[in-house]
Amino acid sequence: MGVPEQLAERMSMAEQHEYLRAKFSRRTMIRSGAVTVGAVAGGAFVPGAVAQAATRTSVPTQTYTRTEKVNGALVAPFGRHLAWGNDPRTEITVSWQVPVAVQKPFIRIGAHPWDLSRKIEAEVRTLYTPAGVGASGDHTQYYLHAKLTHLRPGKTYYYGVGHAGFDPAEAHLLGTLGTFTTAPDLPHSRLGSSGGTPMKPFTFTAFGDEGVSYHALANNSLLLGQNPAFHLHAGDIAYGDPAGQGKTTDTGFDSRVWDQFLAQTESVAKSVPWMPAYGNHDMEAWYSPNGYGGEDARWNLPDNGPDKKNLPGVYSFVYGNTAVISLDANDISFEIPANLGISGGTQTKWLEAQLKKFRASKHVDFVVVFFHHCAYCTSTAHASEGGVRQEWVPLFEKYSVDLVINGHNHQYERTDVIKGGAVTKKLPIGGTAYPETEGVVYVTAGAAGRSLYAFTAPLSYEGHENEVDSVASFINTKDGKVNETVTWSRVRYLDYSFLRVDVTPAAKGRHATLTVRGIAETGEEVDRFTVARRAR
Repeated sequence: MGVPEQLAERMSMAEQHEYLRAKFSRRTMIRSGAVTVGAVAGGAFVPGAVAQAATRTSVPTQTYTRTEKVNGALVAPFGRHLAWGNDPRTEITVSWQVPVAVQKPFIRIGAHPWDLSRKIEAEVRTLYTPAGVGASGDHTQYYLHAKLTHLRPGKTYYYGVGHAGFDPAEAHLLGTLGTFTTAPDLPHSRLGSSGGTPMKPFTFTAFGDEGVSYHALANNSLLLGQNPAFHLHAGDIAYGDPAGQGKTTDTGFDSRVWDQFLAQTESVAKSVPWMPAYGNHDMEAWYSPNGYGGEDARWNLPDNGPDKKNLPGVYSFVYGNTAVISLDANDISFEIPANLGISGGTQTKWLEAQLKKFRASKHVDFVVVFFHHCAYCTSTAHASEGGVRQEWVPLFEKYSVDLVINGHNHQYERTDVIKGGAVTKKLPIGGTAYPETEGVVYVTAGAAGRSLYAFTAPLSYEGHENEVDSVASFINTKDGKVNETVTWSRVRYLDYSFLRVDVTPAAKGRHATLTVRGIAETGEEVDRFTVARRAR
């Protein structure tokens, strides 16, 4: 028995091979147990959000408690990852993992590595996956979180994570320390007049569809070299669920993949806030009806979205002159409908309110939106998502969003400037777009590490331009796939890559700019364009 037809048409040959290997190499089926998510701190505390997730399981509940104690001196934390709070100037969460239960977990923080006197208790969220759920063995994961508030803007902090028996302030453990830098404060004047300090340039990076692989490791190494202020992950994070349909019948799910993933990304994520949106492979249906119970255990993201219960990956933040919005396209996906309509329309209403607010702000020049499913892509695998074009593209155009970043399709593709479904301006490599008058540019950056897809049209990228008049593709609609011939596909690159975005605030009499670069795993630049806005 092969891959089901409806699944095979959405998977590359490499993914089909992986699916079959997982299905037939492990003689396990989902038993009548349950995956439960709970939380403890010092063995007792259960925070409301996670406790709620435990009561929303879609399969019979089975409790699980670890009572044995270990020598904490023999247990080292791993998988550190940072995330902004609602205000990146003053809030950040440090998260990490331990392989077994520990006592009294904590974080130390200070302005210097030799001054870590501030000690804060950490929250532990346990995630239990019984044997027989997908391909998982009987496995308990311990995720720890420390939310830090009232920090000083633009300041670098040192931190160490530990527990009873493992104190990072001890001299022999100073090598385990990490650092982070909060977002800069808003200047008194945007251009530095009237005694104010001008906004400084900064860089952020982005990609989607990472998983665990040598290519993902290579991309992470390059990311660190860009010195980004933060990193955006456009969904399909670790691929614990390789089937990606968001159902308890998905085959091949293995919760232990997350242990590998967090260890893999720690070199970057321990110092660079790692901000994810959720993709279809992130809906792990065994933990809660919306599939995000596992994500609730692993991440502590901003809680300013419209529906933290059903859409924990929807949020926004402002860094310098740039507003960033994370959306959950599973809510509007016709192609993979496990969570279709889960927000009841509240996400789209919230999106418009956010766009309206940011466009009215005197401090915000750029609005960047990122999410998983593509608005515009010509991949032979998933191509374009009709739900996105129907629900969100009109809002992107109404409020002249400056850049839309997607994943889902495992390749790099960039559009011309689009408005009303048509090209308003060709945007060659090295060109400049003016969204206030011209339209929106969309980038698919889904080549972070998973097996690559394909294009029907020839590749075209920096130094290897191959312009074509049109490309045959399709769009996923509520009635199924609909073929379309498009003229907006400008850059197509088929190898591992990521985005680097350099943000330059406006100097007097000039435009503020986003310089967007596609960077290959080799370090080669494969695309470059600029988005410009006049000074406010």
